[in-house]
Amino acid sequence: MISFLWPFAFVLLLLPFVMRHFLRPMAVQSQGALRVPFFNQFDKAATSKASTPTKRWRAGLAYLVWLLLVIALARPAFVGPQVAMPTKGRDLMMAIDLSGSMQALDLTVGGQQATRLDVVKLTADDFLARRKGDKVGLILFSDRAYVQSPLTFDRDVVRNLLGQAEVGLTGQKTAIGDAIAIATKRLKERAEQARVLVLLTDGNSNAGVIEPLAAAKIAKELGIKIYTIGVGAKEQRMQSVFGAQLVNPSEDLDERTLTQIAQLTGGKYFRATDIQGLAQVYQDINTLEPVDSQAQYVQPRVALYFWPAGLAVLLLFLALLIEQSASGIRKLRFSKQVDLKKSELSGE
Repeated sequence: MISFLWPFAFVLLLLPFVMRHFLRPMAVQSQGALRVPFFNQFDKAATSKASTPTKRWRAGLAYLVWLLLVIALARPAFVGPQVAMPTKGRDLMMAIDLSGSMQALDLTVGGQQATRLDVVKLTADDFLARRKGDKVGLILFSDRAYVQSPLTFDRDVVRNLLGQAEVGLTGQKTAIGDAIAIATKRLKERAEQARVLVLLTDGNSNAGVIEPLAAAKIAKELGIKIYTIGVGAKEQRMQSVFGAQLVNPSEDLDERTLTQIAQLTGGKYFRATDIQGLAQVYQDINTLEPVDSQAQYVQPRVALYFWPAGLAVLLLFLALLIEQSASGIRKLRFSKQVDLKKSELSGE
């Protein structure tokens, strides 16, 4: 559908008629000229037959150009159908532990043993798919932390990058403080009341340059809420020389520090011991940090003003060429008539 953004500009279409009605025609000033006895004959021959059509043609062309310029000034645009825009939601960073212990086979998926990272990928993928309207980003950490994906509305990109993550990509240790610090740096420029970090780990902080609680205090000052998740089974049956024994595969998990981080920043600590528990954790976070479901729509507009404006310029250019050609023809005819008259007078 074509619409005009400035329709009031069409009032200017009346301007030429108003000016013609109220303004007086320009007075023709007579100047000195060479007069010959047969001047009136030349004047009638040159102007009597073509003056009225020429004036009408010029006036019509001038008004057509004016009409096109007014249409361009009214800003015609093609307005497309409404398009849903991403709703205003949270700025959510996910920090995923890639330390060596994330390769432990103490969890199951579909009855089959799976590494902790595989389970995290599976459940986090579903969590990200549900964050429609949020800007999400991804931080991976082990010996050091780095941003794998900045905040973006393109959740599919973040999901693909998470799916490509591998244990030990940047080392075997766990730098929780560095992960919080990098997330804080990314989130501090975002809108307040919408800064959220979901940090998932299976161990304790034993690497990095900043302590986790120190980084959490900075995050608190900047209004960043941190949800911490401790992943790993509480017990696992292991075979040894003494037979089957029950061991705690998550004995390195520092639940105390993770709880303090969450409480300090206004978040919450979750313990996930299996895939169902981890999935429930993400559902709880969705409840605590709901996505704004209020839809926002925009109508795309494509400007069209350059078409009438360009046509007006083209018509003016063609009119100038025609006028120049007609002027040359008139001069040639007048010159021939003068030569003819001279020959008649000389013959007399």
